[in-house]
Amino acid sequence: MSARFFSILRPRQVPRPSSAPAAMDNDYFLDLNEIIATIRSADVLTFRFVIVSQRLLVDGRHTEIDPPLVKVVPPVASIEERFRTLKRLRPRFRSPEKITSIWWPRYVNSLVDSGVWSALVERFAGVGFPEAARRCEEVLQELKDLERVETCGAIRGQGYRTLWERRG
Repeated sequence: MSARFFSILRPRQVPRPSSAPAAMDNDYFLDLNEIIATIRSADVLTFRFVIVSQRLLVDGRHTEIDPPLVKVVPPVASIEERFRTLKRLRPRFRSPEKITSIWWPRYVNSLVDSGVWSALVERFAGVGFPEAARRCEEVLQELKDLERVETCGAIRGQGYRTLWERRG
């Protein structure tokens, strides 16, 4: 068992002109070509998000019986636990040699805007599993909903504590 933690990002070095609007997403540069290449080649990968605590699990392995898997799963305490979770979800498959983890430090919708999501959908559709490609759209909506709920909770203070207290 091995995990390959994959974080292709670095703080952006390009200064923003003073007239440019402030970004609503963070200022990390992502190597999108490398991320898309990983989506196309890795057997199993997870995406970790900033706001959403759940992970996106992608297992591109398939048989005539078992289509590729794309699923929102809870975080785990260790890589060993992720391998066990994957084995429970995919009992007819051997454990993969590695699970690649991609940290996505932006909003969920930026997966679509960047072309990363379409690469995922194309991978599933390209191997003859259009229903798995359709499942991607359900999962994307689930991630967007989770992010919206978490953001609204933070704004309302539900499940969060402020650094200061309101007086009066």
